Amino acid sequence: MRSVREQPMIRGLGDDLQLRQIDAYRWLIPRQGGMRAEGLVYADRALMDNIRGDEAVRQVANVACLPGIVGRSIGMPDIHWGYGFAIGGVAAFDPDEGGVVSPGGVGYDINCGVRLLRSDITADDLAPRIERLMNQIMRDIPAGVGAGYRGSALSGGSVREVLERGAKWAVEQGFGNREDLDHIESGGMLEGADPDQVSDRAIKRGKPQVGTVGSGNHFIEVGVVGEVYDEMAADSLDLRPGNVTVFIHSGSRGLGHQVCTDYLDVMLRSASRYGIELPDRQLACAPLRSTEASNYFGAMYAAANFAFANRQVMAHRVREAFARIFEQPWEKLGLRLVYDVAHNNAKWETHVVNGRERRLCVHRKGATRAFPPGHPDVPAAYRHIGQPVLIPGDMARYSYVLVGTDAAYAETFGSTCHGAGRRMSRRQAKRSVRGRDLKKEFRERGIEVRASSFATVAEEVPEAYKDVAEVVEVVDRAGIGRKVARLRPLGVLKG
Repeated sequence: MRSVREQPMIRGLGDDLQLRQIDAYRWLIPRQGGMRAEGLVYADRALMDNIRGDEAVRQVANVACLPGIVGRSIGMPDIHWGYGFAIGGVAAFDPDEGGVVSPGGVGYDINCGVRLLRSDITADDLAPRIERLMNQIMRDIPAGVGAGYRGSALSGGSVREVLERGAKWAVEQGFGNREDLDHIESGGMLEGADPDQVSDRAIKRGKPQVGTVGSGNHFIEVGVVGEVYDEMAADSLDLRPGNVTVFIHSGSRGLGHQVCTDYLDVMLRSASRYGIELPDRQLACAPLRSTEASNYFGAMYAAANFAFANRQVMAHRVREAFARIFEQPWEKLGLRLVYDVAHNNAKWETHVVNGRERRLCVHRKGATRAFPPGHPDVPAAYRHIGQPVLIPGDMARYSYVLVGTDAAYAETFGSTCHGAGRRMSRRQAKRSVRGRDLKKEFRERGIEVRASSFATVAEEVPEAYKDVAEVVEVVDRAGIGRKVARLRPLGVLKG
């Protein structure tokens, strides 16, 4: 029997794109056609059989065709088809080599991300209160398509402050405390945001949406710490078996979507003007040193700050809901922020490539930053274990907490997966659940689900996603993340 390294070429996607398995968890896309760099996809064979069912691998190869790409174009094990870049894609670009920035490499939901709260509450304490808690969270936090905040809208001046200051603005307004900011990627605020580059339409869409979940795969999940894999790291993160947690997954809502829409048009014209050949129009881009790129960074960072503020406000509302149901201040309940990570952004970072430090623009679309122990951008409290990595699952099975590794920093520009990754389209998922009583099914699993519409729940049923345990196993075995703990859902609010 051949070893894994000796497996023959696989030609997939119905064309001549070559794909070679180089070890149990890595698949190489050799340079071919217009590719300027190799591609690399992390997956075991079972996951790759699923991944090859859509255009995600082709998209990894397309990204490798862009000017100034450094290292490899990377696909994570949760990869699936997206706009331009696959969701689960990572790529870095060097301005000194004509590198570019592409809105398709960030996505429509700019700075979509996840934050994790921990508590001193046990699952047994919560059990008789879970229904009332989920009802309270649903009352306090709007969810659903286009849902806006059921209270006074932000003033025009406040919107600008949100775009400039992100989570810092929210804390200054009384949503949380300053300690929270020490546990958010980039401190909850990206420098260089320029609200003047954000269109009036984008601001109008975002104005009523600070502190709202949205729809699609966004959610608030109340869970419990189950299995612990790394006791030292779990202790450092204050995650104790049997204790209640909260995941909050959302982003920049309508504002970020509009920013992406606006700049895709700009970048398509720019690519033509700068003579950039695109393998796919959805990879519209501009040179990193161009005016168009500078304007996009200003707008994209502003949208990212909006997302940080959005999650900060929601976290405060969740804490208030717990306080109301348990009739104690949330501080006494131990509802502290573990960490908040971003999934969709392009950031300037310094990485060592071929033995030389280089300042690169790293695109992560549906991928999580996973910096190693000792890195100065990891919060001081976690620097000895590495950056926390938060991997939500599919509403019904489990979610994971990991930490970043040296291998991730060396191989993937300090990046890893961001979730389970879809294996069914939303339309397919809805067809698969016709005639089923989803609310009853979740209750039988011990999960209280609340939603603005169960049509959204139908699109997000567990079987629509890969098994996140398989995704995380690949990450852990490949060394681009280290498992710390597994969480189990008890209650979920969907849009």
